[in-house]
Amino acid sequence: MEIGISTFLETTPDPVTGEVISHAQRLRNAVEEIVLADQVGLDVYGIGEHHRADYAGTSPAVVLAAAAAMTKRIRLTSAVTVLSSDDPVRVYQAFSTLDGISNGRAEIMAGRGSFIESFPLFGYSLDHYDELFDEKLELLLAIRASEKVTWRGVHRPAIDNLGVYPRSVQSPLPVWIASGGSAQSAIRAGMLGLPIVFAIIGGMPESFAPLVALYKEAAMKAGHDPDKLSIATHSHGFVGETTEQAADLFFPSTQAQMNVIGRERGWGQNYNRGTFDAARSIRGALYVGDPEYVAEKIILLRKNLGITRFFLHINVGTMPHREVMRSIELLGTRVAPIVREELARS
Repeated sequence: MEIGISTFLETTPDPVTGEVISHAQRLRNAVEEIVLADQVGLDVYGIGEHHRADYAGTSPAVVLAAAAAMTKRIRLTSAVTVLSSDDPVRVYQAFSTLDGISNGRAEIMAGRGSFIESFPLFGYSLDHYDELFDEKLELLLAIRASEKVTWRGVHRPAIDNLGVYPRSVQSPLPVWIASGGSAQSAIRAGMLGLPIVFAIIGGMPESFAPLVALYKEAAMKAGHDPDKLSIATHSHGFVGETTEQAADLFFPSTQAQMNVIGRERGWGQNYNRGTFDAARSIRGALYVGDPEYVAEKIILLRKNLGITRFFLHINVGTMPHREVMRSIELLGTRVAPIVREELARS
């Protein structure tokens, strides 16, 4: 069971102080977070790709590479790479470079993207949303499988027996499929024999059990051993000294950011403290509390879904850097040992 951090490198105004963090400062903070996560024994750190003013993570591989030379064991991944609007050759090259710098700790988490700002920015039509991902995933997997590539598609120029360099230290370079909860994504990942990450940011995590079953069934039908495949989840949360402190610290930024996204997507109601507190319940999707409570929720998630990796997305919106660092420290030094000890017993 691996435990780690995911982030979108938020740069929204602090809802309590009104302070605005620059993109440059947020990037430097991220490097400090990765170094600390490595020091306290966390297993993985992931950065999501976005191209909007309230996130600084346009180039996850660059930020991860900045921390790679300063860390020893933590795995470094995108969370996610919006593959549909990127070029698979450049994606592979960026992450194989990261793999070389980190000596075999890089991963790619590929997704279609729940935000769509990258499509017009890079000249892609949303009319091709699904087929772009299918085609580019096919090319990415062909590149990681062979130094010389011959490939032809519809939305990208063909490649005729050309080499792609540098090659990754890991063979193959890990590629995960990221899913917001669609059956199509689960089946695709299973058929390809690729590990999968489910983003669980609402409702009850146990409701994803049918998708896990679909994923394993598709893998088995395609000739893959489902017991050898990795399953991860990504959820919002925060670890504090006490559950009350964690909730009070995490709520303001979460409310501010969720209401921004809610207005963009027409959810029709404001995110309030009642919604937040309900999601903090033992069966809810928010992992907010003291170390013992967060560990209890992760253990329950493991029992319900059989996950092998858990990402805690600590800052939804902007939070003080010192609070984020303390939460990372608590996750590594107190939550992770409880989870690992319990799983070793069971």
